[in-house]
Amino acid sequence: MRNENVMGLLDKLQDKYKTLSIVGMSKNAGKTTALNYIIEEAMDEGMILGITSTGRDGETVDLVTGTEKPRVFLDTGTIVSIPKQLYELAEAGLEILKMSKYSTALGQLLLCRVVESGYVQIAGPVSTVEHREMCKEMLSLGAELILIDGAIDRKSIAAPETSDAIILSTGAVLSRSLNRVVDETAHTLELYSLPIIENQFIRETIEDKNKKENVLIFSGNKVKKLDLKTGLGASRIIDSVINAETDHIYIPGALTDSVVADIHPKKFKQVKFVLKDPTKIFIDSIKWGQLKKQGFCVEVLQNIKVAAITVNPYAPLGYSFEHKALVDAMKAAVGDIPVVDVKYNAC
Repeated sequence: MRNENVMGLLDKLQDKYKTLSIVGMSKNAGKTTALNYIIEEAMDEGMILGITSTGRDGETVDLVTGTEKPRVFLDTGTIVSIPKQLYELAEAGLEILKMSKYSTALGQLLLCRVVESGYVQIAGPVSTVEHREMCKEMLSLGAELILIDGAIDRKSIAAPETSDAIILSTGAVLSRSLNRVVDETAHTLELYSLPIIENQFIRETIEDKNKKENVLIFSGNKVKKLDLKTGLGASRIIDSVINAETDHIYIPGALTDSVVADIHPKKFKQVKFVLKDPTKIFIDSIKWGQLKKQGFCVEVLQNIKVAAITVNPYAPLGYSFEHKALVDAMKAAVGDIPVVDVKYNAC
């Protein structure tokens, strides 16, 4: 039996969001288990869900790792997106509501309603823009809340264009050290919560389609477009163009160690780096902490709202944490964000 606090989780999410992406910190972090848990709670409460994915999901075995995966069981009334080639494989009874305009490697996507409960392999568009459009269609067909399962690329599904907020799944698979699991999760949460840039001139300049694909150097209301489409490996060039007036640098694409490696640390206190969103950051927690101590600062055009965190105390390699210890440590690290161990229904 679920405890009272957990029963209220879905109610809290539904009141605030219409679309939620479920994002795993890594493979086997418990993402699909979290999806199944929320589906089960919706069934108990009579809520009509829309279910889609950034790729194929619902297989019994993970095609990448070979480990057994939880399947996706859908109740009657659920709206789901399924490619033509997977339609016949569904164990659930499905009514085709609409042939969508979106295609996948497995064929054109069908928008279906579950008329007989059962297991389904789900799939959806890869493009975040198409996901947004399709979610609107699912809402118009009667779904009250859309859940997007990030089946292919964990980073891209977290992108703010994809959904209103994310549910972040984390757990023992990240490390044998409980503290390391908590630290890595808190680091991701810190990145997703980076401040949004308020300077309107900089925002409008970056959003100019003729400039947003280049590294941009800002000095007050002056901007210099560098002949660089990426900051990767370009830290010496970037360092050389930072002068006493430089205050912001826009980096298109990924922010890695190589983007900042040769920039003089004193310049970090003067210049703020600007990114499209936090999914572009590929710097680990240790290096990030070192950079912050030097004054390194990043702002984003959009950040990512984390609606809840789910934890999985078990790792495929056989080790595990005491579930209450993991939940308590995670709660202490992430503040007022709900933390749920869906295996134990502990919140």
